[in-house]
Amino acid sequence: MPENKTIVVSSDIPPALGPYSQGARVGNLLFVSGQAGLNPETGEVAGPDFESQARQAFENLRAVLAAANCGLDDVVKTTCWVAEAAAFPKFNELYAEFFPKDPPTRSTPIVALPKGLLFSIECIAVAKS
Repeated sequence: MPENKTIVVSSDIPPALGPYSQGARVGNLLFVSGQAGLNPETGEVAGPDFESQARQAFENLRAVLAAANCGLDDVVKTTCWVAEAAAFPKFNELYAEFFPKDPPTRSTPIVALPKGLLFSIECIAVAKS
C-alpha cells in the first residue's frame, strides 16, 4: 500500500457490498467507490423508482465525501451507472440539483445493476489538505 494512501469509511451509509473500500485518499485525490441508492438504516434499496434510488445514492456519495472532509463541490469527475435510458431526463435534473455550479465531468453508461438497483455513482474529488 502506498505510504500516503488512507482508506475512508463512513458509518452513515450501508457497508460495502463486497471486498472494496468506500473511499481511498492518495495525496490530494479522493476516490469514492460506486454508491447505490441503499437506505443507510436498513441496507435495502431506497425505493422502487429511479428518483428515490438516485437521490439516496447522491446522499450516500455526500456521506463518504464528508468522512474525508470533502463535499460535492470538490468532485471533479463522476461515473454514473443508469439502468434505464428512459431515466436520463430525471438523472440530468438530479445531477444539476446536486452539482448546481461548475458540475464535474461525467461518464454515464447504461448498464444492468445488481439487486434491482437503478442507479450508482462513483467519483474522484480533490481532497482538502
